[in-house]
Amino acid sequence: MSENRWLAKRDNVPRGPDYDARMAAVEERGQYMHGEADRVQVYDPRTVLDAGCGTGRVAVELARRGLEVVGVDLDPSMLEVARAKSDAVEWVEADLADLDLGRTFDVVVAPGNVMIFLTPGTEAAVTERLAAHVAPGGTLVCGFSLAGDHLSLEAHHANCAAAGLEPLEDFATWEGQPYGGGDYVVSVHRRD
Repeated sequence: MSENRWLAKRDNVPRGPDYDARMAAVEERGQYMHGEADRVQVYDPRTVLDAGCGTGRVAVELARRGLEVVGVDLDPSMLEVARAKSDAVEWVEADLADLDLGRTFDVVVAPGNVMIFLTPGTEAAVTERLAAHVAPGGTLVCGFSLAGDHLSLEAHHANCAAAGLEPLEDFATWEGQPYGGGDYVVSVHRRD
């Protein structure tokens, strides 16, 4: 099996501190950094799984807003930074392709292009594992680039359908602009 795209990209160099510094610099320049958290709250959750949480930007913000949050990531250097930011979030080091937390969540969110950094060929398995963590009536929200040949929107919709989820809506941005084509999507599916 191929290597996870994120781990392959980092060249065995811990990326957590560098990634976090880049995000902090973007925020310091005045860019609003909580569109993902705002989108998650539209679905009125009490519990959230942040799948591919990285350094915890989204998970920490959701916990700050009073939600119960679990953050999962494969990269220990990213989780090290996340753990230093907040003890209000439960942090778990795991591969999303075989994730089993033994519970479900009102919202499972995979922001930050998680879906295109997966190990090639595991997209359906990851979608199935994420869907397995969506509570009845709950929502899966995935934001990812459609550029390149990683994952098409059609393939994502098919993976979600195979995992028992119904399409709810697609957006062009986390702020809710309608999707009418383009190279980025926030795709939302629900479990009945």
